[in-house]
Amino acid sequence: MRQLPAVLIAFASCIFLAASPVALSQTLAKFPVASLNAGIHLIKAEVAANEAQREQGLMFRKQLGPNEGMVFLFGEPAGICMWMKNTLIPLSVAFLDSSGKIINIEDMEAQTTNSHCATKPAFYALEMSLGWFRQKNIKPGMMIEGIPHR
Repeated sequence: MRQLPAVLIAFASCIFLAASPVALSQTLAKFPVASLNAGIHLIKAEVAANEAQREQGLMFRKQLGPNEGMVFLFGEPAGICMWMKNTLIPLSVAFLDSSGKIINIEDMEAQTTNSHCATKPAFYALEMSLGWFRQKNIKPGMMIEGIPHR
């Protein structure tokens, strides 16, 4: 009978560890990295090329480096919308056409389910830290080069 509380404590600890961000981050997929260019600015972008990778995106990340982000490949023109569920850092997203030209840029608050959408069908989305595009004076109509193809 005295061992029962110890067993319950051990069980509760396992549940806590399984639900903790550390345990969760160890189960998240790793992404390949591509070097992109926005004018003179080099971007180190993780590549989300399939549905599972796009669903995970930058969830549970606590930070991004100064020129780090994630590029989402959709493969065909689509009405793309992004949201920030379980995304801990605020981001800006640029929606891109098939040539890598920026269609529009949206700022997104962390941990929200608001939709942020391309204003016309897009092939790609590039997420960077909040304000990155504005700080670099990168605007719609400009090109992002080096995007990998599916």
